[in-house]
Amino acid sequence: MLKMFRKGNQKGFTLIELLIVVAIIGILAAIAIPQFASYRERGFNAQAMSDVRNERTDLEGYYATWFSYPEE
Repeated sequence: MLKMFRKGNQKGFTLIELLIVVAIIGILAAIAIPQFASYRERGFNAQAMSDVRNERTDLEGYYATWFSYPEE
């Protein structure tokens, strides 16, 4: 079917073929970008929870050594 759009012995892509490829890439990007944002947000939350656990461990270690918590 696409051969009827080509004249003679020309090589390359037709405009229709290029538009279809661009549309497919657009659809894939529309699906992937929100998923990426969700993964990124979950990663930030996991990092924050890890930081809080590490701070707690440090404070408990300080308390075990000095029998009081630091002022600030």
